[in-house]
Amino acid sequence: MTIHIGAAPGQIAETVLMPGDPYRARWAAQTFLEDPVLVNDVRGMLGYTGLWQGQRVTIHGSGMGMPSLSIYANELLRDYGAKTLIRIGSCGAMQPHVGLRDIILAQTASSLSTPSRGIFRELNFAPCADFGLLSAAAQAASALGIRPHVGGIYSADIFYDERPDLNEIMVRHGILAVEMEAAELYNLAHRHGARALAVLTVSDHLQTGAALPASEREQSFADMVQIALQAAFSSPAP
Repeated sequence: MTIHIGAAPGQIAETVLMPGDPYRARWAAQTFLEDPVLVNDVRGMLGYTGLWQGQRVTIHGSGMGMPSLSIYANELLRDYGAKTLIRIGSCGAMQPHVGLRDIILAQTASSLSTPSRGIFRELNFAPCADFGLLSAAAQAASALGIRPHVGGIYSADIFYDERPDLNEIMVRHGILAVEMEAAELYNLAHRHGARALAVLTVSDHLQTGAALPASEREQSFADMVQIALQAAFSSPAP
């Protein structure tokens, strides 16, 4: 048990999927895991552990933004022995060729600032995904008939952004989408010698203003979870 996670020793699997929304964690656990057991509900942040194709998996919410994710990822890695963390979440597309419901595999995650900034100080550390997970996720998507976008994303530290100039620069430099957690997840995975990947579903588009209705999201989110699970266990940790 830690300050923010009430799970007992042994209740957290080495592979953890992390949606931002705790209710999405519950939906994913009930949809994809056999015999999911609630292992955490401290502060309403739900975490479940169960089996997927005979493999132990925990699906645990991260909350919104890098500071919240940093709390849970740190405790999962440091105190519970997690080895593989995969973010499953939504994002906003920034490129015209990226459409609603598309899947993005985040190879890198740019940011203005992260909770790790105080450690890196003057260093511009470049956080990236684990290549084995990234490659396995691309193969898993292909097996499902999905052509994912693979490349750089932007992890914002605010939701209501008022920097159109910055958005234009990111679009110009090929950033695929924006979300709020992956950069710090990648930082922490590097620091703790773990593997990390962000598998994202496009729920809205910054250029067109289009947005995916809630009623149409479930199938795309299901694809994202399936890709993450397949990637985690077809690319075992070294």
